[in-house]
Amino acid sequence: MGRRVGSADERLVRRTALRVGLQTAAAVAVTVAVLCVVAILVVLNSQHGAQNALLNTVFARADVNGPPEGVWLVVEHAGRRSASLGLPAGFPYETALRSTAADGMNRAADVTVGGREYLVRTQPHGDAVMQAILDLRSAHVERDRLLQALLIAGAVGLVLAGTAGAWLARRAVFPLLEALAVQRRFVADASHELRTPLTLLSTRAQLLRRRLKQRADPGSTESDVDGLVDDAATLTTILEDLLLAADPREEVLRQRVNLRQLVNQMVDAAQPAAQERAVRLTVEGGDDPILLNGYESGLGRAVTALLDNGIRHARAAVRIVVRVADGQARVDVEDDGPGIDPAVLPSIFNRFASNPDDGASNGRRRYGLGLSLVSEIAARHGGSVTAHTTHGAGATLRLLLPLDG
Repeated sequence: MGRRVGSADERLVRRTALRVGLQTAAAVAVTVAVLCVVAILVVLNSQHGAQNALLNTVFARADVNGPPEGVWLVVEHAGRRSASLGLPAGFPYETALRSTAADGMNRAADVTVGGREYLVRTQPHGDAVMQAILDLRSAHVERDRLLQALLIAGAVGLVLAGTAGAWLARRAVFPLLEALAVQRRFVADASHELRTPLTLLSTRAQLLRRRLKQRADPGSTESDVDGLVDDAATLTTILEDLLLAADPREEVLRQRVNLRQLVNQMVDAAQPAAQERAVRLTVEGGDDPILLNGYESGLGRAVTALLDNGIRHARAAVRIVVRVADGQARVDVEDDGPGIDPAVLPSIFNRFASNPDDGASNGRRRYGLGLSLVSEIAARHGGSVTAHTTHGAGATLRLLLPLDG
């Protein structure tokens, strides 16, 4: 079953996912920046070490005719100066040569000539002074390539991190939203499920009070008291089932259910509500047991919801037919009311799909949960529920359930 959340919850998911994605991207950006700085420092240190090693080799050879490519050597001895071929314009670096000749100190400096940067090292060599000039262009090219690669990798990493963060946040938030949806669903189901038995209790109590005031037959009074006890037991069972359904760790065990007997019990329980509205309930289909493997309390609630719907919409009668057809157990609840509005029919089993123009509620608000619960209970048992108008007058709600194999 796919995950579905409401529009408000969906907006919450999007905002949370975006926030976590941005936070993840920011954390990755900081990490990438630190790594870039470290990488650049490592590369620069490596380049400086290689450059110093190369210049040390040039000074050790002291040969102006054979320095490596990109390196030039100038040697000044006894007023005579020799230099490598191709010495760049602007060199040698006269200031460093004179200073080292005067004090014998080693000197190193980065010198920019003609828009190009050079590393210039000057040091004494016996009675001579030597100056090595190293072109830093190749080192700068390598550094720029590294920076470009790090920037590209960082940008791609930011996009991937933001996307992954949003996706993971969405996956992490969904269970919380589903838990919230279960909580809302439990509250809605509890409100609806408790309404019917409480209504029956109230009706029976009113009838009992009326008969006591009229000093009616003790036998009928005793029957009403028994009905009150039965309704209270039903209410307790519903509460236990709802609490059990609210705890996903609990597993409800199925049992063998006699559907025909269950329907008769639910019809007996619904008689006071039917009498209050002057509606006659009749059960047809025979007496043979129809056995199912399911949840008795849930099936009882489904039948009760169908009866409640039929009683509310009927003019004078509700006919309940229980039988086996096409290898399935079938419960048809037919009322003689005005039928089902074609505009409402496609969504009649959706939650909160009550008809605001429905006059059957006698001013009492309807929440559109009863038939949706029937649909869910039927699906849980591998069955289905359908609705249609009967010959232009009245409606038939049909509950189909698989037989106990």
